[in-house]
Amino acid sequence: MSTEQSVDPRVGCVVEADGRITFDLPPLPTAGPQVLLRLRPKKGRPEKTVHVLDLAPGDDGRLRAVLDPHPLLEDGRWDVYLLREPGSERQRLRPGLRDLRALVDGHLRDRQSPLAVRIPYVTKDGYLALRAWLRPAHAEVDGIDVTDRSMTVGARLHGASFQEGAAVHLRLRGGSDTVRSLEPRPAHDGRSFSFTVDYGELTAGTDAGNGVWDVFVRPAAQAPLIRVARLLDDLADRKEVFVHPAVTLGGAVLRPYYTVDNDLSVEVTKAG
Repeated sequence: MSTEQSVDPRVGCVVEADGRITFDLPPLPTAGPQVLLRLRPKKGRPEKTVHVLDLAPGDDGRLRAVLDPHPLLEDGRWDVYLLREPGSERQRLRPGLRDLRALVDGHLRDRQSPLAVRIPYVTKDGYLALRAWLRPAHAEVDGIDVTDRSMTVGARLHGASFQEGAAVHLRLRGGSDTVRSLEPRPAHDGRSFSFTVDYGELTAGTDAGNGVWDVFVRPAAQAPLIRVARLLDDLADRKEVFVHPAVTLGGAVLRPYYTVDNDLSVEVTKAG
């Protein structure tokens, strides 16, 4: 590969409210360049899924490729590559301008089932990637209010609505069957709701003294569980950004947090 080709090009992207993403690259001295999206395989697993998008020159001479809302991207992280010619060696792309303004107020729009979310972001090693979520239904966190004995969560259902027998479930992670069930407080629209978690109950239910409780909602008696999370804005990774206060209670420290998948959980650790 020549010195010119070994330089990682910078690609800009614009995201629209419906999930459409337009990739933007400078002109290239090659025939038929393409953008390749690769679903990052889990450790030790082979690569399975790729999408290839043709780049075409616009009126300004720059190259553009469009990822339409359909087909839906599978849940996971997608790395973005350049193929200078069809079938040529893949080349990682550095991020240019990322226009994510259409995503900022995404939590204000009602979504249908399935919920499909795509957020471009910069990897730890400085390349462009997409975080995609694909879920049958979703419960979006609006806010978390923490006191010295509890936390109250406000959220809204997308792709589902409340029916008789609805419940919030906190499940102790690690193969345990330990579950704490709460009654949600639905709003008049049947979609928005809130619930309060008593920290003392979580402390008493964490037998080993350390554990993580994952938060779900069941919108009806026989409905599947829906993970409570925060996905509908422009932030692909919020675990280190949205840090909620920890509370010490009965020899334990409790802290709500977002996981690496932006799902809501509560961590319990021994004080000291």
